[in-house]
Amino acid sequence: MFAVARKLSQSMASAPPLSPNSLSNIVKDSNHCLGWSERLNALARQLRLYKPPPALDDSDVEEQRIEETDGKVVSQVGFAESATPIPQRTERFRPKRAAVLICLFEGDDGDLRVILTKRSSRLSTHSGEVALPGGKAEEGDADDAETATREAKEEIGLDPSLVNVVTTLEPFLSKHLLRVIPVIGILSNKRAFKPTPNAGEVEAVFDAPLEMFLKDENRTSEEREWLDDKYLIHFFNYEVGNKKYLIWGLTAGILIKAASVVYQRPPAFLEQKPKYKVPRVVNKNTVMP
Repeated sequence: MFAVARKLSQSMASAPPLSPNSLSNIVKDSNHCLGWSERLNALARQLRLYKPPPALDDSDVEEQRIEETDGKVVSQVGFAESATPIPQRTERFRPKRAAVLICLFEGDDGDLRVILTKRSSRLSTHSGEVALPGGKAEEGDADDAETATREAKEEIGLDPSLVNVVTTLEPFLSKHLLRVIPVIGILSNKRAFKPTPNAGEVEAVFDAPLEMFLKDENRTSEEREWLDDKYLIHFFNYEVGNKKYLIWGLTAGILIKAASVVYQRPPAFLEQKPKYKVPRVVNKNTVMP
């Protein structure tokens, strides 16, 4: 079904220079990859040059106070501590970090496709939902790329050494207040990867065209509200073979962003994504609607 490039060649002298920002040892320093089509090579060069908004580290930045009424303080990531002093220093909630892997490959018809999973119906959270491979960061992970590829190996049997990571996107906030970093990686030889889903976590592995997340087809949306801001949740209906999948919520939002970056154009519909806002204090029942 899928394929993965097992080895990458050294950078060709005639190829354009790479971005100096190496994500990890998973990111290869080659521009021209053995067995890749020219389109995939061009895409890899394009994405290595992509610069997401600065990734903020909760340990060395403060979040801007945007509301403080009746003891409630709401924050928005992106402002230095010196610019937004807060008189009372209570213990600030800091979202745990997670990463997901956006694995792209070239389909038989030449379209770019992304690997997706359907979560096991036995899981306690998000059971039966469509998701990207990924999960929470662990102490030994060197970076977000390692988190995403490690989780992909655990969930669907994809060897991290077979993935060429090219960039990361801006962070997203999950329903359960995880700070999720999307990591984009490229596959090539689609005959090499044989999915082996972890039965305890994954019910099915499938792929979908990335460009569908820019089209206003088979899509609906619902308006929600989070910390006084309204936003849209998008739902994409996708059918392959005799199976139907609903791709929505965080996964749909991440893929809309990824498709916009890859195809370098906005979606054909109003996106209205939620702002990255984190409450100062939460409890076990605090979730995004």
